Amino acid sequence: MIKQLLAVDGVMAVAQFRDDGAFLEGYGLLPPTELEALAHFAHDYKRIVQGNADQLSMFTGIKGWTPPAGWIVRGRGMSVCSVANIVCTVDNAEGNLSEVMETLTEASHY
Repeated sequence: MIKQLLAVDGVMAVAQFRDDGAFLEGYGLLPPTELEALAHFAHDYKRIVQGNADQLSMFTGIKGWTPPAGWIVRGRGMSVCSVANIVCTVDNAEGNLSEVMETLTEASHY
């Protein structure tokens, strides 16, 4: 299923990982070692985002911070997007991040 994410404009690589951070599968323009590194980065970043959301919820008393639906790290030419345990890299000039996040959300339900 995640391989189909490569059909979304701008998506250059996609990877999936388990809840413990172990790499499951990856496809795209990156070599296998970099796909694994992408999955490990996404797992670590997901945990950071979850921790921050938990703190915001606790300190503000406002509902809706958790669980985070996903995250985007945007660079000048490229972004990394993740929902659940799926992560992808996107060329900013070619991709629409809203479309990518919608497709990631859909893929995360399988």
